Amino acid sequence: MRRDTFSPLQAQEVAAAFAKHGVDYMFIGKGGAILLGYPGTTQDVDVFPRRDPENGERIVLALKELGFNVSSTEQTEIVRGKDFVQIKNGQFDIDLVFAPDGIESYDEAKARIDNTSGFPVANIRDIIESKRAAKRPRDAIELPQLQAFREEYEKKSGR
Repeated sequence: MRRDTFSPLQAQEVAAAFAKHGVDYMFIGKGGAILLGYPGTTQDVDVFPRRDPENGERIVLALKELGFNVSSTEQTEIVRGKDFVQIKNGQFDIDLVFAPDGIESYDEAKARIDNTSGFPVANIRDIIESKRAAKRPRDAIELPQLQAFREEYEKKSGR
């Protein structure tokens, strides 16, 4: 059955399949913020994977295990690490963002990763910076709420 809103269950499914196949990644975007406790909804799972062919191959295997029908074109794009690959032919939508706006490099983001939710999630500051740098109207609307959440989150977690 297709699910049209992101839930921690989807994150668990992705995390389990990615762990089984050794995928190097982190959750990003609004879904990442939700995993940290942000009170919002989103329609897809956003993942920031390491860009390298071996990791790409592992992603393809994990997506197939999750029931995604990965086309040969999508497989090629994933393995080569195309900046953005959107896959909509599974139980839910997943966006693979190999080059998120506003984030210098995967390694720098990984050094700031937040595992407090039990999931590998980009730091809330990186999530906000990526949304700010994307300059999409829908992100501009959400930025003040995300910023307020960041302040509370950091205060509570002592970060």
